[in-house]
Amino acid sequence: MITLHHNADLPFSQACENNKQPILAVLQQAFAHCKHILEVGSGTGQHAVHFAASLPHLHWQASDQAIYLPDLTQRIKRSAIANLPLPVLFDVTQEPAFITTFDGIYTANTLHIMPWPVVQQFFMHLNMLCTPDAVLCIYGPFKYEGRFTSDSNQAFDLSLKQRDATMGIRDIEQVVALAEQQGFLLVNDFAMPANNQLLQFHRSL
Repeated sequence: MITLHHNADLPFSQACENNKQPILAVLQQAFAHCKHILEVGSGTGQHAVHFAASLPHLHWQASDQAIYLPDLTQRIKRSAIANLPLPVLFDVTQEPAFITTFDGIYTANTLHIMPWPVVQQFFMHLNMLCTPDAVLCIYGPFKYEGRFTSDSNQAFDLSLKQRDATMGIRDIEQVVALAEQQGFLLVNDFAMPANNQLLQFHRSL
């Protein structure tokens, strides 16, 4: 049983706390046959700790940009979970420098924060990051045929664009097209709480 009271000094995301169990329910089947997962943009590390503890058959590798690594490292170090090594630096705008490949990739609430050219870079990196039969799981809000799935998502998109014009909720059709260019086909689109989706892609090369 993982307790978080001793992490009161670390950044905390209530959204991560709220969605970790619904996401886990999907990942239990999506990553059932995987062994090595790379989480891109691990943020506070709450997901990494929860999923690694709940999915002991997986080697869960957290990663993020340099600015987030100190706090992320602290949370993971304190969790002392055997299948959760210390996080590694991974900036999507740079070439990956991993010495291994992964049969699962997970990322949550990142595509709407990345500028669109960086989203494109993320997908182009998958060739270097993944095994030929990898599973890719992407969590977050999406538009369908240019339309938001809720008024709250439309308001969220506006707030993102006010922060940075390059941010915004992405069109699922464009995301699926980028995935297909790397050999990943969408096999499941799960409706999640709070007007989010979890997209499950399988690669077959």
